[in-house]
Amino acid sequence: MTGNAERTKARLDQWLWFARFAKSRSLAARLCAAGAVAVNGSPVKKPNHLIRVGDIVLVPQGGWQHTVRVTALGMRRGPAAEARLLYEEAALSVRLTDLVPAWMPLLGADGLEVSSA
Repeated sequence: MTGNAERTKARLDQWLWFARFAKSRSLAARLCAAGAVAVNGSPVKKPNHLIRVGDIVLVPQGGWQHTVRVTALGMRRGPAAEARLLYEEAALSVRLTDLVPAWMPLLGADGLEVSSA
């Protein structure tokens, strides 16, 4: 591949690192291997999954679940302003605690609190 040729696909773990969704490439690879990342609605299990411009990526970061559309693949891990150009929000970010409320096990079958006494 020549240096000035436009890339059409990139490894998911590398892109997550370039876009600053992970602090290191190995952390990005672990996120993928754990099945925490989905591309176009399908969970990804391998860090070498190839993504393209236009793909929709669901990725957890901190306490949030981000849904982003890939707008560029990037060539390096640059400053945050440069990383922000690699994606656009495809949907509003959701707090992970909103996805699976921690209080659900405290409710009985009828939706009322279960007394511990």
